[in-house]
Amino acid sequence: MDLTFEKCTMKDLNVLVDISRDTFIHAFEKQNNPEDFWNYINMAFNENAMIEQLLNVNSEFYFVYLKNVLVGYFKLNKNEAQTEQFAKRSIELERIYVIKDFQKQGIGKLMLQKAIEIAKACKATFIWLGVWQENKDAVRFYESYGFKIFGSHPYYIGKDKQTDWLMKKRLR
Repeated sequence: MDLTFEKCTMKDLNVLVDISRDTFIHAFEKQNNPEDFWNYINMAFNENAMIEQLLNVNSEFYFVYLKNVLVGYFKLNKNEAQTEQFAKRSIELERIYVIKDFQKQGIGKLMLQKAIEIAKACKATFIWLGVWQENKDAVRFYESYGFKIFGSHPYYIGKDKQTDWLMKKRLR
């Protein structure tokens, strides 16, 4: 499968807002309280929030294309941009999403491999992520690529306190 990866810039803002909202809604809307969920969507994926993240030198978004069609995106955080501080040489994979119509085709695997490749190029000692403990398929997916659970942290969808497993993969 021939995927291409493009680092996002401010010119990509509107598309980034749309894909961020759409993929998160598809993945999690049914499992959450509607009021909490929509409050979260409107806070986390509004234009100002996304501008702030795009301007952060320690965060990078990547669009993923299959034959020039946008099929997903991922976000990496370094240094202070990480949602948890572990080691100076760690990188967080904060988001990785494939558009619904392109799921179950191996695209997520290739996206994860690219994120790991970028983390290695940055000389990170490990890459880590948070995954909702109720998302058993995602936990199994990451485990199959060598990620191990090493802790947890709270993740709020509106006022609803959920728990994310923290998972990491050593890179050296």
